[in-house]
Amino acid sequence: MQSFEIDKSDLQRLKAALDGSDADLQQVLQQYHTSEIAILFEKLSPAERERIINILPAEEASEVISEMDDADHPAELLINLTPEKRSEIVEELDYDDATDLISQLDESDQQEILGEIDEEDATNIRALLNYDEETAGGLMNTDLIKVNINFTKNEALEEIILQSEQMEEFYTLYAVNDNNELKGILSIKDIIKAKRQVTVSQLVNTEFVYVKADLDQEEVAKLFSQYNLTSIPVVDDSMRLLGRITVDDIMDVLEEENTEDILKISGVSEDEELGGSWQAAIKSRLPWLVINLATAFLAASVIRSFDETAKKIPIISAYMVIIAGMGGNAATQALAVTVRRISLSDLTDKQAYITVIKEFLVGMTNGATTGLIVFIVALVYDANPTLGLVMFLAMTGNLIVAGLTGATIPLLLKRVGIDPAVASSIIITTFTDCIGFLMPLWLATKLLL
Repeated sequence: MQSFEIDKSDLQRLKAALDGSDADLQQVLQQYHTSEIAILFEKLSPAERERIINILPAEEASEVISEMDDADHPAELLINLTPEKRSEIVEELDYDDATDLISQLDESDQQEILGEIDEEDATNIRALLNYDEETAGGLMNTDLIKVNINFTKNEALEEIILQSEQMEEFYTLYAVNDNNELKGILSIKDIIKAKRQVTVSQLVNTEFVYVKADLDQEEVAKLFSQYNLTSIPVVDDSMRLLGRITVDDIMDVLEEENTEDILKISGVSEDEELGGSWQAAIKSRLPWLVINLATAFLAASVIRSFDETAKKIPIISAYMVIIAGMGGNAATQALAVTVRRISLSDLTDKQAYITVIKEFLVGMTNGATTGLIVFIVALVYDANPTLGLVMFLAMTGNLIVAGLTGATIPLLLKRVGIDPAVASSIIITTFTDCIGFLMPLWLATKLLL
């Protein structure tokens, strides 16, 4: 199936239906998957979204709301519904999705909704609200299927049937003892194929991956990737089973973490919403631009120090821009690769050393290659081989610096406990700009004057 993109005709059809009767609107909505309706919501007003949610059955409405982008404020949509419709939708949501949604509301609104829904659902959601949303506890769903490790095959099957009535799907069964301590995992296939008198303890796999509730969500995602998991159990310090995290939750985490890293490397606050207002964007970005301005003045001061050289060799100004720009691009490449490696795994000292050496060699090779091109240009257009040599050396030197700083700075920041994606970009830009101006000017002063 191809991914859905908003088409002008789709939006026109939906807008026309919104101007008509509820029956016409329902007929149009039936042509779209709930995830597609959530995408169409991006182009609709809050009032139009509310009308659609009220028309949809609670099960479909819950799926649409859970698929909505955070920037479209699904929690606000939920709070504007009638108590009856709202409680129906919340009770249809998985506990983890319901918790994510309710956590975005004020305390008073949270308590109001929790007071409207089924007591068991409210208890489970309250328990999940106690966990940080970016930890395993904040990701987990308490809906799961567990069986006592001492059950026979038939007893286990009866328990599975009973517990699965309220679940749409499940990947793994969890074996616990009388104290709800997790002892292992097993598949429904193993239960079905087993002989009648076999007990769960004979089928259970005691070599399994699990996480503690306070583990960071990024570390959870790494475990899913490393072990090719579809779900993972969450336990407390006493190994008591608390819930499970499924692969669909991890897909959301990966998207969130990747977006966060891209924004940080670009000098944009992680608090800025992709669909936020222009005022919020200014508030998020302006401080970083001011810092960049300060570093730009530092780079400009390098040029001021070689004012006489710039006056006597005016053509050098054009080449400086090229060298500084190439250094910035090369540093960004090295930075992106290094930050990504850090995010995927904590590099050992040996791995960090290899990373730095690699970027040094890449910078030297790329610098020499592009420097040779600049040398040829200076030789052909300016008929000045010495100027070409100056630019060759400056380009090579700046790209070496770019590679070294692009790899070293994020590694050092990580070592001292600073997020490398946040501060690296500004530091590296300062280095490449200053060196990109300093090297050609200093070399020109020494070799051409």
